[in-house]
Amino acid sequence: MALTEIEQLMDSQPGTQAGDRLEVLIALVEHYESAHEPIEPPDPIEALKYYMESRSLRRRDLEAYLGSRSRVAEVLNRRRPLSIDMIRKLREGLGISAEILIRPYRIKRTAA
Repeated sequence: MALTEIEQLMDSQPGTQAGDRLEVLIALVEHYESAHEPIEPPDPIEALKYYMESRSLRRRDLEAYLGSRSRVAEVLNRRRPLSIDMIRKLREGLGISAEILIRPYRIKRTAA
């Protein structure tokens, strides 16, 4: 119901009664969603893959930040965790948020 009304009010001018109502409804919906349906930050490797895809980067492009071709493959295949140095280089070189990259994530363990 609120989303339907928001949709109807989307063209309202700021400072008008309809515009004020729109702002209040949006604030209420955002508060509800943050309390009841919070969006968790993405998994670091999935975020890195998304970043690559959205910017048409290849694995080769990550070598400057992660190391050799095999190191890039190990990271993207979850066989090696991102190191602090890798995170720093990805943040400085590509602008990927360190807050996302430092989150814990699953590493695949190889059989010994």
